[in-house]
Amino acid sequence: MQLYPIQSGNFKLDGGAMFGVVPKSIWQRTNPADNNNMIDIAARCLLIEDGNRLILIDTGMGNKQSEKFYGYYFLYGDDSIDKSLASYGFHRDDITDVFMTHLHFDHCGGSIQWNKDRTGYEPAFKNAHFWSNKDHWKWATEPNRREVASFLKENILPMEESGQLKFTDVPEQHILKNSGLGFDIFFANGHTDKQMIPMIQYKGKTICFMADLLPTVGHLPMPFVMGYDTRPLLTLDEKELFLNMAADNNFYLFLEHDAHNEIITVKHTEKGVRLNETFTTQTLFN
Repeated sequence: MQLYPIQSGNFKLDGGAMFGVVPKSIWQRTNPADNNNMIDIAARCLLIEDGNRLILIDTGMGNKQSEKFYGYYFLYGDDSIDKSLASYGFHRDDITDVFMTHLHFDHCGGSIQWNKDRTGYEPAFKNAHFWSNKDHWKWATEPNRREVASFLKENILPMEESGQLKFTDVPEQHILKNSGLGFDIFFANGHTDKQMIPMIQYKGKTICFMADLLPTVGHLPMPFVMGYDTRPLLTLDEKELFLNMAADNNFYLFLEHDAHNEIITVKHTEKGVRLNETFTTQTLFN
């Protein structure tokens, strides 16, 4: 097995929304804001090369939305999935599986693209299966009023229409063992229903793709919960469970949204679970 970080593009989000009730005077110590109160956000995906499978975890925003839409998110830099894949000698047509932690637009938008004449949509990975789970799919296709702006039908419905959509099982407890994709999955319900956190065994280490369970290093303290979370009190419990497990077992946490920290480990302290070490993907994966 080999792992590759895939950069799908950077953007900015309102720091207050990213930290909920936590005051700016506190969160800006780890996530400094610009003059518009916006903080740097990455869309760092992960490619798993395992035998004859190439599994891409999340796909970023994509490029099919309007200029007005992208104007809300202050995209910066020139990273793209195609450029990142090419740097490792791959093409999007090589991808066999696209695993979506959840179906918010900044995690799955790159899975679907315009067709050639821009009259409709088609899979951006024509040879891949798209992986979700039935509970989250129902949640996303029948969205609540809180999340309706995050679940965009043009990102989601073409997966099913293409015939390329597949579902994982949903465990009775938090962790799905032997998912069929070569890794275990931790299910979390605080941010959105049945978000999936891959737990990958790699060279004697457990690499956890944190998605929105832990967006950045600044979100390590338990009460630091995003304003976007639909069930923030549940997020608190799930973060506590997962981060204690991570500290106990020396998990390596791959941060999808932290623009400045790629992978971290955590440790127990008198103040709770806190940062232990930081790693670059180049150091850890090579």
